[in-house]
Amino acid sequence: MKAANVLITKNGVLKLADFGLARAFSAKNGHSNRYTNRVVTLWYRPPELLLGDRSYGPPVDLWGAGCIMAEMWTRHVSSSL
Repeated sequence: MKAANVLITKNGVLKLADFGLARAFSAKNGHSNRYTNRVVTLWYRPPELLLGDRSYGPPVDLWGAGCIMAEMWTRHVSSSL
């Protein structure tokens, strides 16, 4: 998730776009699938992916959402899109 992929319609409806790297997620018996860690735009990539973790899930999207909220709060975009 990154700011460029968060869209708002003229009626104020929030929409998410660009699911090019989206993958099916499942956690069976407490074990999650192993994925590549080369996902998420670098500026929005959470620490676990930067450190090479290959077993991750929805929290990586929460990190991206937090980055977007920080950008809105500070009115400063630290990345070059």
